[in-house]
Amino acid sequence: QVQLVESGGGLVQAGDSLRLSCAASGRTFSSYAMAWFRQAPGKEREFVAGIRWSVGTKDYADSVKGRFTISRDTAKNTVYLQMNSLKPEDMAVYYCAARVGLMVRVAAHYDYWGQGTQVTVSS
Repeated sequence: QVQLVESGGGLVQAGDSLRLSCAASGRTFSSYAMAWFRQAPGKEREFVAGIRWSVGTKDYADSVKGRFTISRDTAKNTVYLQMNSLKPEDMAVYYCAARVGLMVRVAAHYDYWGQGTQVTVSS
């Protein structure tokens, strides 16, 4: 069974940085796509960034492009989301997700989810 465990959330000020981690276990992830989604109160879960585990191909939502960087450490089975220049509108619960196959931006197409980690950005 795939398990995803996020960490690294917290309370920061606008302009600060945070790095989220997603420790993955239970599978060999070479055929997987991994992604970060976020959900703010009263809003739908939205795609933030994704990465193909095997080749490292990346994709970003326009709202975070140039500020956030997704990466993975294959030796540690961990995916990271480096978030720089944080804005109040980035405040949300951030979720790590995994699916077999291509990277997509639709939450419903992901089979495995972590429990989420809260990111709070004060202005």
